[in-house]
Amino acid sequence: MAAVLHPPSTAGVLEGERWASGFPMDWTVADLQRRLGGIPLARIHLYPWPGLASEKDVLDVHARTGRLCELIDGILVEKPMGFYESALAMAIGGFLREYLKGRNLGIVAGEAGMLRILGNRIRIPDVSFIRWDRLPESRVPVPVVSPDLAVEVLSESNTEQEMQNKMDDYFAGGTRLAWIIDPRTRTARIYQAAREFTVIDQVGMLKGGDVLPGFELPLGALFAELDRPEMA
Repeated sequence: MAAVLHPPSTAGVLEGERWASGFPMDWTVADLQRRLGGIPLARIHLYPWPGLASEKDVLDVHARTGRLCELIDGILVEKPMGFYESALAMAIGGFLREYLKGRNLGIVAGEAGMLRILGNRIRIPDVSFIRWDRLPESRVPVPVVSPDLAVEVLSESNTEQEMQNKMDDYFAGGTRLAWIIDPRTRTARIYQAAREFTVIDQVGMLKGGDVLPGFELPLGALFAELDRPEMA
């Protein structure tokens, strides 16, 4: 008699037409991939069983492997970050920290700063700014707050739909300003709402608006951080 394969025990029990994970029984891996914005399959973790991962799993994976994963509807989704993307994120953080000196408005976190944006979503912006009056007082590993400013630096495996999903989450959680930086085209998208953005090129300016009053950063000056200086 042929063996019958069942989902791993972590998948829970059958409830009507769905597994306890919450996904339809007839879904395929392709359906899961579409739900996550068409990202490469290599970034989708299958343990814990999709739909059943928790904040503890996010922290366990990071402690065990050093990998950063976002939590999206109980699914661990690995965060991509290359060397130049990381360098660009650090440069943005440096400009923000310089602006904040003497202003005492809030705190800047980098590419490992996990935030519980919504009830079942943990996002990890490449750079985030949170005002002191919105930051929870308890120093937990994953604060329950959406950043006032969220910055995402595009990597090769990021898709258009994935980034739109991120913007939807950020602004639904209370974010007021977001920047998506594209190192390949040296452009940036400026969001003040989840579905509304303007595009600037290297002659444009990243502005803090009401979130960071008076903050201005020429996009060309930001990308210059990645350029090797001419040899004398």
